[in-house]
Amino acid sequence: MFALVEEGDFKRLQPPAYVTGGIVSLKLKDAVLAARAVVPDLKTVALVGAEWDRQVLFRNWKDQVATGLPGLDLIEIIGRPMPEVIEQVAALPDHSAIIYTGLYSDGKGNYYPPSDALAFVAAKANRPIVVAAETFLEPGGIGGFVISPSLIGAEAAQRALRILDGEAPDSLPPSVIDAVKPIFNWHQMQRWNVSEASLPHGSEIRFREPSFLEKYRWRVIALTTAVLFQTLLIAFLLHERYMRRKAEVEAGNRLSQLAHSNRQATAGELSSSIAHELNQPLGSILTNAESAELILGSPTPDLQEVREIISDIKRDDLRASEVIRRMRSLLKRAPFEKKEIDLNQTMREAFDFLKLQASARNVAIYLQTSPQVLRVQGDPVQLQQVILNLVVNSMDAMAKMPYGRTIIGRTDVNGAASAVISISDSGSGIPQDRLDDIFDPFFTTKEQGMGIGLSIARTIVLAHGGQIWAENQSGGGAVFHLSLPLAA
Repeated sequence: MFALVEEGDFKRLQPPAYVTGGIVSLKLKDAVLAARAVVPDLKTVALVGAEWDRQVLFRNWKDQVATGLPGLDLIEIIGRPMPEVIEQVAALPDHSAIIYTGLYSDGKGNYYPPSDALAFVAAKANRPIVVAAETFLEPGGIGGFVISPSLIGAEAAQRALRILDGEAPDSLPPSVIDAVKPIFNWHQMQRWNVSEASLPHGSEIRFREPSFLEKYRWRVIALTTAVLFQTLLIAFLLHERYMRRKAEVEAGNRLSQLAHSNRQATAGELSSSIAHELNQPLGSILTNAESAELILGSPTPDLQEVREIISDIKRDDLRASEVIRRMRSLLKRAPFEKKEIDLNQTMREAFDFLKLQASARNVAIYLQTSPQVLRVQGDPVQLQQVILNLVVNSMDAMAKMPYGRTIIGRTDVNGAASAVISISDSGSGIPQDRLDDIFDPFFTTKEQGMGIGLSIARTIVLAHGGQIWAENQSGGGAVFHLSLPLAA
């Protein structure tokens, strides 16, 4: 039994019937086909190998070479010394490929395996090297239709086992085995810029280095998953931030709307005082105008007195304008807007607005402002609304007292960080069990109250980054404290 005989040699030998084994078919045209695959515009083929008579598997190619290769120029570097071979393969023209069959010596008496000789040739060759044996791939061959020794060995072992099991060799005639496969070297493909798509169908790629994704597949998957999770988390957080901001804006709008409604209600309670406060300067203006008319109608009008009357009219007009300005400021509906204001001035304007109401309700109202300018970041209209709510609540709390109704407003500085407003009254105070509830929405002790005044006041103060609280005074009455951070 033989393991491998080339098809042409088998026909020439004509072995007897009791001889069996595997036959392989190696054709030069297959090597040329591989050369065209790696060099698409192939024009020249260089055959490199030992003398044809020394070739075991490729000696029959000599006859195929003699007939020529259609459409290609042929350079035969056969049976030449190694130095000459290296010199020629280093200077091959463009659009050419090398077909290597095997070298066994350097021509100077030194012998080596053909795979070692291929390594010498590949180190100097300027064109890709097509090979026909699997053992020639690693030393530098780009590949081709190659014989696979493992397939030959496996087929031979199966034949041997069948004979050892008792089958006669006559029943196992020699046959062509499928031991030639298109196999290519990935490193050489990269060197010569050969695309995998140009290779023959069904080609196998050897020595392929895994890509970054293949090498670190699980790490990449884990990293991608983490990045994706973080991206989704960030997107979720951004969405939540947007929704929170939207909710804050909406809450601010609702607060502004509710505060506006509360200011309208407060203005309704103060309407009689506002009307009285307007009637005074308007009545004075009318009286002065009538007096001026009479003086000017006399034969000798006193112009100096007329000038004084006109001055009084201007003063009263300014008083009326100021009342209207404060009323418009209180009733206008504007978005919440912080700016730097003087807290003392805000307190003074609010108390001026409340003087007539306090007088009408027989309440003595006093204001003690800090000598220091108290600069805070806030909305003056809404802060005045807080002060109005606190003072009106104090007036309501003392409504049933026969006398001694007093409200004192104070502004002071608390260290270097905050300013404090205090509104105290001389009423009966707040029941101790209700101190924690008075700022809750809809909580009220008034028969006709809605319970939103103090709740709105707390909401406005919190929107300004401050605090509000209430306590009873040791001498009687309640006091409300309002703390706001000072402007930097």
